Amino acid sequence: MASDYADYRDPSRPVQRKGSLMNFRTKEFIEIPQKDVFGKCRYVSTFQKCNRVGEGTYGIVFRARDTVSNEIVALKKVRIDQDIFKDGLPVSGLREIQILKNCKHENVVQLKEVVVGNSLESIFLVMEFCEQDLASLLDNMDSPFTESQVKCIIMQLLKGLKYLHSNYIIHRDLKVSNLLLTDKGCLKIADFGLARYVSDSEKPMTPGLVTLWYRPPELLFGAKTQTTAVDMWATGCILGELLIHKPLLPGTSEISQIELIINLLGTPTEAIWPDYAKLPLVQNFTLKMQPYNNLKSKFTFLSAAGFRLLNYLFMYNPKNRATADECLSSTYFKEAPLPCDPKLMPTFPHHRDLKKQPMGNTGNHSKRTSSSTNSKTSYDGGHAPTISDLLGSLIKKRRAE
Repeated sequence: MASDYADYRDPSRPVQRKGSLMNFRTKEFIEIPQKDVFGKCRYVSTFQKCNRVGEGTYGIVFRARDTVSNEIVALKKVRIDQDIFKDGLPVSGLREIQILKNCKHENVVQLKEVVVGNSLESIFLVMEFCEQDLASLLDNMDSPFTESQVKCIIMQLLKGLKYLHSNYIIHRDLKVSNLLLTDKGCLKIADFGLARYVSDSEKPMTPGLVTLWYRPPELLFGAKTQTTAVDMWATGCILGELLIHKPLLPGTSEISQIELIINLLGTPTEAIWPDYAKLPLVQNFTLKMQPYNNLKSKFTFLSAAGFRLLNYLFMYNPKNRATADECLSSTYFKEAPLPCDPKLMPTFPHHRDLKKQPMGNTGNHSKRTSSSTNSKTSYDGGHAPTISDLLGSLIKKRRAE
């Protein structure tokens, strides 16, 4: 009897064949081209979780080992709020998967695969593992990066951005905590939860998503459309932060952020930014008149070429802001001190004990946990043992014997 029911079907209902999906509008099944069928996802149980690395607004990241290949990877659990995303995977997760699947560049973090758990909300991105993130390094380094090392980092960032922007991808959340660094000195742009493809349409985008400290003035004044210039402003903030060894524009609110920008660059005018008066929120602010650009007094040690590069990155008019390609051609990277080779970048003790740290302990919070949204926590655990530590433990062991 059960088989009779199993074989019965409504003759008016179309038959779903293997490799097809239903169009919910027409109630018809659409054949999927074979080249677009990826097959089944692996289960997350094939990975052994080692420790928790960090947490952002759009997911929790673990260090894990692939039990099949024995490779160490980063495992990011996609955050799914059941109250908001009742109909499935959030659009931020879908965009991140789509964009990372299409990206192949040495300065963009690589998405290896997507794996699943037992429940529908358990979806994980398997990415290449990077030993450090730039924010935790800046918070824990004994001495700051040299200018040669800063140039090396920024050049890699610009190469990654040149690739993304040439493929019409805007990151929209560049900050030091979203820049990873391997032990071989290779920088990787990560966390594409807010990334979007740039189109020619005038369809508005959410203006307040970029982290406050790195948010450009056009978004602070409510611009509806966004371009790759958003990423270039953030690049200027990161360059300044690396040079002065602290956040350049650490605002506590939107009006505070605008005041910091005006103090550094002067008050914007229609002469330098023709579309300025048309921005939706301009009338909401009473801006103080500050006619001077104070970049030179802030970066007294910087060469004329470096000062010029910062000025181009901090153009008020996004249409005049430097592109990644233009920045790579800057004289700043061709003068002394020259950018060091990534392979000659210093290595750092890991800020977590990979064997002893219990799961779920997120360690000390980064000093950057201010009003800048999406700020990650520092890496967990203590420093790796030094040679002195090993010799000391050996001496103690022999004395005990």
